Amino acid sequence: MIFENLRHRPVRTLLSVLLIAIPVTLILTLVGLGRGMVEESKRRSEGIRADIMVRAPNSSALSFSSASMPQDLVKALANKPHVVLATGVIIQTVSGITNVFGVDLDEFNKMSGGFEYVEGGPFQQPDDILVDDFYAQQKKLHVGDTTEVLNHKWRVAGIYVTGKLARMVLPLPVVQDLTGNSRKVSVIYLKVDHKANIESVVDSLKKEFSGYPIMPMAEYLSLVSVENIPGLNSLIHVMVGIGIVIGFAVVCLSMYMAVLQRTREIGILKSLGASRVYILELIVAEAFMLGIGGTIVGILLSFGARWLILTLVPASLQQAIVPDWWPIAGLIALFASLLGAMYPGLHAARQDPIEALAYE
Repeated sequence: MIFENLRHRPVRTLLSVLLIAIPVTLILTLVGLGRGMVEESKRRSEGIRADIMVRAPNSSALSFSSASMPQDLVKALANKPHVVLATGVIIQTVSGITNVFGVDLDEFNKMSGGFEYVEGGPFQQPDDILVDDFYAQQKKLHVGDTTEVLNHKWRVAGIYVTGKLARMVLPLPVVQDLTGNSRKVSVIYLKVDHKANIESVVDSLKKEFSGYPIMPMAEYLSLVSVENIPGLNSLIHVMVGIGIVIGFAVVCLSMYMAVLQRTREIGILKSLGASRVYILELIVAEAFMLGIGGTIVGILLSFGARWLILTLVPASLQQAIVPDWWPIAGLIALFASLLGAMYPGLHAARQDPIEALAYE
């Protein structure tokens, strides 16, 4: 009877399922965006293959775009015991969460193993820029094309595989001069001779350079998580609340209309001996099926959202698929559906069979 009721009114059923699916998709997409952006940032940091990070004084562990460290510090750190390589970078925000990195390409290549180019190659002249394949895809760039960054036009010299350092890379001295930070860097990365020496090197550097935040890269990467992004968890909680409200409103309206449309049917059931509990169970079970359908469709739509993001704005946003959130989003949809079915169900259960049979 439940399936027949749903099949008998396909348009109402389809719309109810889609409207329940919307908050499920919103929750999964938002959580996926948060996790995807964090994982992408962590992957690019791991691609540097450094062992220790030295930040500028008063900089945040998750935000260090200010260039306030003297570049001479790079050479001083490179001469410390067990340090085999040091390289400094300057980080400049382009827009939102997009940064451009100024690097000494030779030093960076020695530390990281270099970029894997899909088109072109390293810098050839001062106004050259390197971009990753996601940025090139979004901006429709190829080697030899011109792109504007930091109010300056650059020639694309190379396009590299994403997952290392940043979306855009420029020569270090060029960014220093352009931003008025001559001989300054934002972050210094160190590589030591053996992993077992990382902690001892960090300890000795902290004593000698007490004003500089110094930490192993492994510790920094552990801080790069959704929980440590200010406001993101609060935003997710707000979206969960919105999901519950939307699901409740959709199911309540849908079930109430269904009860009104099936007044005579409910009267017949009650005249045949159906109890109030039985009628309530029918309405709640139907809402449960709508919640299940909405959850499945919402999960499928989250894959569609990810495809759309990767197609249109791969360099700006990254969405991860979050299977661990599927049951959570499903429970939210079911809770909202069952909650929304209670009033229509109780209304149907209280109907007088004689009045229901006489209903026109």
